[in-house]
Amino acid sequence: MKIYTKTGDDGTTGLFGGKRVPKNDLRIQAYGSVDQINSHLGLALATSKQPTLNTILTHLQNLLFSLGADLATPLDTSQKTASKIQRISQPHTQQLETYIDHTTHQISEQKTFILPGGSLTAAHLHVARTITRQTEILTLTLAQSQDINPNTTIFLNRLSDLLFTLARYANKLENIQDIPWISDNPQS
Repeated sequence: MKIYTKTGDDGTTGLFGGKRVPKNDLRIQAYGSVDQINSHLGLALATSKQPTLNTILTHLQNLLFSLGADLATPLDTSQKTASKIQRISQPHTQQLETYIDHTTHQISEQKTFILPGGSLTAAHLHVARTITRQTEILTLTLAQSQDINPNTTIFLNRLSDLLFTLARYANKLENIQDIPWISDNPQS
């Protein structure tokens, strides 16, 4: 199978179900942004030597593929086609909350704002977190003009919280302190 099809040479791409849309369609931007999150999780995995963290990150990468497929499949797609993908649902978000609760118990209480960084793994997770916030905004904007699965935006909101927690957890596992924000406000 060839990697190129030439069907996108006219500036369009196909959604799951066959409909063709411009490559700059909000739906394409949203699931393209999901791919960016996934790629940064791949970078975090490449730098991490922590089996527990790596298990969570690998699970998240698989969930992100499901999220991308969900966003690439309009809700009005035929049932036969739509049944081939897994829609993001409340149990997926609950799994993220379980990960948040578990890792929060492993790290110190947060008493100040934290700057992105620390270990290389944590830095990659912080980048993934910021892309997740942008993806959430794109997805909310998409939802204003097209019907999408409402669980996708909830999932993205929780994912950004989890990635922040995992970045702190990565620093702890590598015995690196989180970097506290220090205001340079002369009135403080």
